Amino acid sequence: MMGHRQIDQAALFYEFSLERHVPVTHLLRSIDRFVDLSEIRRHLEPFYSCTGRPSIDPELLVRMLLVGYCYGIRSERRLCEEVHLNLAYRWFCRLGLEGEVPDHSTFSKNRHGRFRDCDLLRKLFETVVQRCIAEGLVDGAAFAVDASLIAADANKQRAVAGANEVDWETIARTRRSVREYLDTLDEAAWGAASDTVPKFIAKSDPAAQWTGAHKGHAFFAYANNYLIDLKAAIIVDVEATRAIRQAEVGAARTMIERTEERLELRPERVVADTAYGAAEMLGWLVNERAIEPHIPVFDKSGRADGTFSREDFAYDQQSDVYICPAGKVLTSTGTLVNDGTTLLYRASKYDCDACELKPRCCPKMPSRKVPRSIYEKARDVAREIAKTNAYVTSRRERKKIEMLFAHLKRILRLDRLRLRGPLGARDEFLLAATAQNLRKLAKLIPSPALQPP
Repeated sequence: MMGHRQIDQAALFYEFSLERHVPVTHLLRSIDRFVDLSEIRRHLEPFYSCTGRPSIDPELLVRMLLVGYCYGIRSERRLCEEVHLNLAYRWFCRLGLEGEVPDHSTFSKNRHGRFRDCDLLRKLFETVVQRCIAEGLVDGAAFAVDASLIAADANKQRAVAGANEVDWETIARTRRSVREYLDTLDEAAWGAASDTVPKFIAKSDPAAQWTGAHKGHAFFAYANNYLIDLKAAIIVDVEATRAIRQAEVGAARTMIERTEERLELRPERVVADTAYGAAEMLGWLVNERAIEPHIPVFDKSGRADGTFSREDFAYDQQSDVYICPAGKVLTSTGTLVNDGTTLLYRASKYDCDACELKPRCCPKMPSRKVPRSIYEKARDVAREIAKTNAYVTSRRERKKIEMLFAHLKRILRLDRLRLRGPLGARDEFLLAATAQNLRKLAKLIPSPALQPP
């Protein structure tokens, strides 16, 4: 028999509970156990006036932002609409049925003011990392570091050639992203990372780097740098930089130092790809931090023309000389070249002229010279580690950080930035990393309500 037609009849009284309507298995219910915002008011208190009308609760704004980044809701205008309609979102944000959702413009006002003034998003991220440590998901024994390019909100059609003169001071009066760009020109992660003039500069976001690193169409991008603990792939630090190798390597050092200072985590080994295998980086890890570099050595000494490469020359550490394949000695004067990081060891012209191996050694030079980095001992340490089974394991574990970047772009939909400027990129990367750690906590630490009796 056909059922009766449903007729909307208003009732005088309703009994409705959000608590009952949010399933025990809902992601936000699982995440809510790990969201501790008790310190937010203390951090923000100096930035609020003691008089006037009460402002929007900052905890509400933070909870809404977490909802947006956990579910890949990129627009704050759309986020407000979704929170207004979705019962689970309302429950997580503590709004109830009658609570009023703030206007989307409130996020911009707080982000550019109070939130950045007290570095709130960094504190929120570190609070979640501390919870991961407390839950036993981080042991600090092994870290992995890598960077991924995230497209900037910049259009090549409105860019200018890097060699052109631009009056940035005038543009900065009306554009926050340009002011941030000018403020970071002397920072190692930004303007000071390289003296190379980029091919194009975006007037809307000049800190974004024009790059063709993906071997396809070039685009403007920022680098999102992750430092993760390999036990459960928890992100222990995150940093935004220019999308060039020098800035990314510098960010790795910054994150390792900051993690030790703020979280008291000091790894025994660090896993990375060849981009981090430069001599100076390996020297810093081995000599200054006593960390094992499970990193391929960045080495261009090999030769493809059939002549002897540097590997064919034996180094005598005690005498500080190189021995060539013919048994002759190459010595150094001790003068440093290449920005003070390289010693040159030269053979005697008299020995080379009479040597029958000269056509295979230095056919176009009077005598052979061999460069040696002042960090060569650290490079040798990395080469020896590369021969071990532990190194093979590390290379396999490094995929965990690549999976995090894939999750960031495909699930959280952060394949293109919405905010502009270095601070905008930093805010987005911090919130996304916080959301990823919260989702990992919810996955690995089951809710007591879901555990069998």
